Amino acid sequence: MSISVRRGRRRTAAVAMAALLLAGGAVGCGSEKSDEAGDDMSPVAAVKKAAKKTEDLTSFTFRMRGSVPEDGRVRADATMSTKPLAMQMKMSAPDQGPEKIEIRYVDGAAYIGAGEMAAKEMDGKSWLKFDAKAMEKQAGKGAGSSVSAQADNNPADQSSLMTGSKDLKKVGSETVEGVETTRYTGTVSLDRLRKLTEDKGGDAATKKRREKSIKQYEDMGLKKLTMDMWVDGEDHTKQFRARGKGDKGALNMTITFLDYNKPVHVEAPPKDKVMDLGQEMKGLEG
Repeated sequence: MSISVRRGRRRTAAVAMAALLLAGGAVGCGSEKSDEAGDDMSPVAAVKKAAKKTEDLTSFTFRMRGSVPEDGRVRADATMSTKPLAMQMKMSAPDQGPEKIEIRYVDGAAYIGAGEMAAKEMDGKSWLKFDAKAMEKQAGKGAGSSVSAQADNNPADQSSLMTGSKDLKKVGSETVEGVETTRYTGTVSLDRLRKLTEDKGGDAATKKRREKSIKQYEDMGLKKLTMDMWVDGEDHTKQFRARGKGDKGALNMTITFLDYNKPVHVEAPPKDKVMDLGQEMKGLEG
């Protein structure tokens, strides 16, 4: 496989993992405190309650539509399990090229499938394998690091983000995918989120994950986020939207949840169809 093809596939993988990061990081939005008043919950209390339910999810099916800084438009449909971590996503990044790719994460490895067109340039192999730890040792930041970041990303890890907003409010009732929901919205700066995390970060592991989530937004060149959350009648997050503008471009991503807590079964691609990118990089070093 030529160096240019390798670079192209790694670029595609990076776009995919940036999108996946948002899926994993933006589901739960809660707070350490609530200001619940009787049966009529405040926006903070309602969002916190939805976040608590998110923490109990073991799997979900979701759809992503929008754009991310530098990489442009992203469309994805996925099913993901958190215990154990497994994921299957089909996506496209039209501004990066016409290819439609599939991502699978299973048994600690990520596989990027780009179809038969890629196979013509990869000795008949239509899948690239990323071993997160090996990639980080050999390449530092990049596609491998993105895989690793997602593997360590639980849907409830950013549970404090939305209620870091000083202007969190209830917008009203809206129908999403045929389901009646209540929409909440708010804005918050990443500086404020970082300060809240440092002041009230909880245990060390939770604090570390939250700091990582904030840094990933900062790496996109963002300083401020506008968030919208749609909560259904069972207090589940039905839809979430994150928007922001920075020196690297605009973020505008909507994640819609279609199902919860259903069995997820993901299989690794056939070995004879897989090219191990870690081994390829060792060859380049040689």
